[in-house]
Amino acid sequence: MGFSCWGKKKRLGVLVGFTENAHNNARLAFRSHNESEDSINRKNFLKLLTFLAKHNEEVDKVVLKSPPKNLKVIAHGIQKQIVRCAASATIDMILDDLGHDLFSVLVDESRDISTKEQMAVMSRFVNKKGCVVERFLCLVYVSNTTALSLKEAINSLFTRHNLSVSSLRGQDYDGASNMSGEFNGLKSLIMKENPCAFYVHCFAHQLQSALIAVTKYHN
Repeated sequence: MGFSCWGKKKRLGVLVGFTENAHNNARLAFRSHNESEDSINRKNFLKLLTFLAKHNEEVDKVVLKSPPKNLKVIAHGIQKQIVRCAASATIDMILDDLGHDLFSVLVDESRDISTKEQMAVMSRFVNKKGCVVERFLCLVYVSNTTALSLKEAINSLFTRHNLSVSSLRGQDYDGASNMSGEFNGLKSLIMKENPCAFYVHCFAHQLQSALIAVTKYHN
């Protein structure tokens, strides 16, 4: 929940003013070079595990100080496995909410800090309560950001999660030629398979482009 008591702005410092508050901790790296018990900067995974242990007796019995040293499940490789399991369970819940209904995809591509090309994929659909929701599905690393490469990555993602291109009713991308190209863009490749998967130029990207254009001519 965000800060709303603007009549007493000094309280805002309690939420965001200290180095150890939740807002700042959320920006920390997943792992730390020093994750020993006396470290003051154990990063997100161990901080979250410590928080859970403090508030859940069942978790506290099997993590951190309780188990033998060879069963603490906090090694770097184990941390990644736990996160992958959590991600898999989360995606399963999203897909269960989606069911076999119609949906749209929102896709954007970028480079991570190591300059690897990656594609973020989100779904937009009407859930079982009749509410329109957007859910982040995954980040997919791709060899390049050509339309064909992105299409193959989406096909692989859909196959893995038993989704069908025929159920698509919308595509939302930025205006780059590899995404929105009239003949060979990603949206065109998908519409060749499913003409009902209509393309919408991302409104956030349109706003960004408009603001950039305005600032160029601002004295």
